[in-house]
Amino acid sequence: MKKQEIYYETMYILRPDIAEEEVNKHIEKYNKLLEDMGGKILDSQMRGKRRLAYTIAKNREGIYVQLSHQGDGQHIEKIEKAMRLSEDVIRYMTIKQEGPLPTPKPKIKTSETPNSQENEKSENNSPSIDASEEDNSKKSDSDKPNE
Repeated sequence: MKKQEIYYETMYILRPDIAEEEVNKHIEKYNKLLEDMGGKILDSQMRGKRRLAYTIAKNREGIYVQLSHQGDGQHIEKIEKAMRLSEDVIRYMTIKQEGPLPTPKPKIKTSETPNSQENEKSENNSPSIDASEEDNSKKSDSDKPNE
């Protein structure tokens, strides 16, 4: 049986008081570790400092890093162990993806976007409202008991 390559996404949060140089060192460290364990990095992005939903290890903010990778699954345990042992990583999570990353959509000029969105909304909303009203009237007529 051939080993199947599966797509994964790991999101980890670093402490907010780390310098940017050190954040880049952490990103490079985990990327290198992942490649050494047989994984293939598809995308690695620092998402920046954001406020956390709740306090984690007395931190109200964290530096988010997103790592998309591919492999047979054996590399996940090693990278998560390294994150667990690091004092700078306050949270991490790896999920299995259905397929590869979606290709980025081409950017539309900002002047065209509001007009086209309004036209689509008005076209999409009016038929769906009429259809739902017809369905409701049919249901209500059939639900009434015969007198």
